[in-house]
Amino acid sequence: MGHIVGESRNQATLFPEVLDDLIREGSPVRVIDAFVDSLDSRAWV
Repeated sequence: MGHIVGESRNQATLFPEVLDDLIREGSPVRVIDAFVDSLDSRAWV
């Protein structure tokens, strides 16, 4: 049976898998995100 090679434990990542994990609940960033999502980007062109 062969050896299974995975990622190095010392491998650094720039971001977690989900950026949402870094933002606290109730952060103003969440309000801005909701506002931008509500905009109709098709009207910009």
